Amino acid sequence: MPNPELGTQVNKNREQLKMMMEKFALRSRVLLAGAAMSALLLAGAPALAVTPADTLVEGFAIDDIISMDPGEAFELSTAEVTGNTYDLLVRLDLSDTSKVKGDLAESWTVSDDGLTYTFKLKPGLKFASGNPITAADVAYSFERAIKLDKSPAFIIGQFGITGDNVTERAKAVDDTTFQFTVDKTYAPSFVLNCLSATVASVVDAKLVKEHVAAVTPSADYKYDNDFGNAWLKTGYAGSGAFKLREWRANEVVVMERNDNYHGEKARLARVIYRNMKESSGQRLALEAGDIDVARNLEPNDLDAIAKNADLTTTSAPKGTVFYISLNQKNPNLAKPEVRQAFKYLVDYDALSSTILKGIGEIHQTFLPKGVLGELDENPFKFDLAKAKELLAKAGLADGFSVTMDVRNTQPVTGMAESFQQTLGQAGVKLEIIPGDGKQTLTKYRARNHDIYIGQWGQDYFDPNSNAQTFASNPDNSDEGKTKTLAWRNAWDIPELTKQTEAALLEKDPAKRAAMYQDLQRKILETSPFIIVHQQLEVAGLRKNLKGFALGPSFDTNFVGQISKE
Repeated sequence: MPNPELGTQVNKNREQLKMMMEKFALRSRVLLAGAAMSALLLAGAPALAVTPADTLVEGFAIDDIISMDPGEAFELSTAEVTGNTYDLLVRLDLSDTSKVKGDLAESWTVSDDGLTYTFKLKPGLKFASGNPITAADVAYSFERAIKLDKSPAFIIGQFGITGDNVTERAKAVDDTTFQFTVDKTYAPSFVLNCLSATVASVVDAKLVKEHVAAVTPSADYKYDNDFGNAWLKTGYAGSGAFKLREWRANEVVVMERNDNYHGEKARLARVIYRNMKESSGQRLALEAGDIDVARNLEPNDLDAIAKNADLTTTSAPKGTVFYISLNQKNPNLAKPEVRQAFKYLVDYDALSSTILKGIGEIHQTFLPKGVLGELDENPFKFDLAKAKELLAKAGLADGFSVTMDVRNTQPVTGMAESFQQTLGQAGVKLEIIPGDGKQTLTKYRARNHDIYIGQWGQDYFDPNSNAQTFASNPDNSDEGKTKTLAWRNAWDIPELTKQTEAALLEKDPAKRAAMYQDLQRKILETSPFIIVHQQLEVAGLRKNLKGFALGPSFDTNFVGQISKE
């Protein structure tokens, strides 16, 4: 029997898509005048809606995007877009994630002293603009990332690269040769993995320089230009399989095939990410054919899709952990007993059997499974008596009031509500402050929160990526430049910072792994981080899609290989 409620919702979804794309058409007339997009706009007939044969439409919560500049962007959704629109010197080898493979680089060598990395570029490379890709573009990309000094700059800066020395340490020897000089003899795999991070994306220097804006030097920023940052927040200057056509905050991202791409050309003409935050809305749109892929499905909707003959699901473990963090600027949260009590006030088992069922597994250490030094230990369970004992020891037997900033999407909203309920049993009154991804992240990065719940994904496939952010804080002042998660939560840890640095320089893999395991045990016992689970990313998709695959990280969710039957 037809479900009138379902039909009403489907029609609403179609109407929303039509209205959104009509607005988009006014801004991008050249792209959207084609018959394929017209078909998408007119998909309102009683029969099942069908997205155009040359277009992939994904329902995805993309409200966390703040900037499309690869020198600034540091959000999970942006990483996926950047991974498909920009090239790197080297990229993670998906067939063996312990290695990297050449992207723009044809080959590379390391000097005998282990300090200088020399990359030879592939011949005949072009940006989407048609400008040739040279080693000077690579050097400029590194220079602007360091001098802009945005959130991801530390990934390059950790090698002793500063605004004063970057032009010497990251330079073009000739048009096809780029040299990168580090300050210590690191394991080459670590250096190369860092260069696979999105901050090392290569930008079209000629194009970016046409959009440079003058700025007044200050105590915080000593350069007289913005290196094109204002333009690149919404602009594009890359060479990836797709080029960014448009991003409108909380609405849509549109990517278009780049015919100048040096590798295998994308099989589809365009990819559209629609900002859809509700799992049920994504499921209904997928069932109606208004989208091809649903990316933020909850367990109940996943079960429904599995029973639909026209749909299928796929999943992949992600190097991403969901965590709760406690700002140490709050005097109550700074008490060691409170930090520990809160770890006993998460109902891990209930979460794993409900909200997180099928999309993650309990994992309480900062290194995700599959990474060197991973520690599969989960010592905490919901224990109200233990938590009350610890709160009493901290002088807070009657509880206290505190706030939590929460992105208004699932599963974090459900996780926050569960935490609110279990904290309440111990007398702690938690006020949830909802906001979109941009709002909550901006507040969190300014250290203006009490409690924050979110997810953290590796920037590169090396244990240092997560160790550095959870267990290192070189300068805890508000002016600190290395803004790790420990810094965001004002956790001053000089000794753990030294141990993290020592693990980074250890050459023996077994000894290095043991050092990271020791760090994880200390974080479990003393830190303001409550790591809840490791993500299993899932997606629902229509069965006419071929080649859709989720990667081990968000910047490896590639869409160039996808086609439609």
